[in-house]
Amino acid sequence: MELPKFILGDNTDYPESIFVVHTEFPRFVIDLKDDEVEWLEEFDKEDEKELSGEMEGIIKDASEFYDREVSRYEEN
Repeated sequence: MELPKFILGDNTDYPESIFVVHTEFPRFVIDLKDDEVEWLEEFDKEDEKELSGEMEGIIKDASEFYDREVSRYEEN
């Protein structure tokens, strides 16, 4: 199965939260309410150094994905 890079999710147990799942490496779930990230990967020290520089861009991409999806719902 081929998955999209980002998946939008919500849960009635967390009514204030909107989740974006990043399905490519590094896999994670971000709660856009507070930008808290839950990693779905294990990292070694070298990976952590490399990712620290990329995370800002990935989180920005996740937020832009959410904005795009919401605008598409509003258009319909």
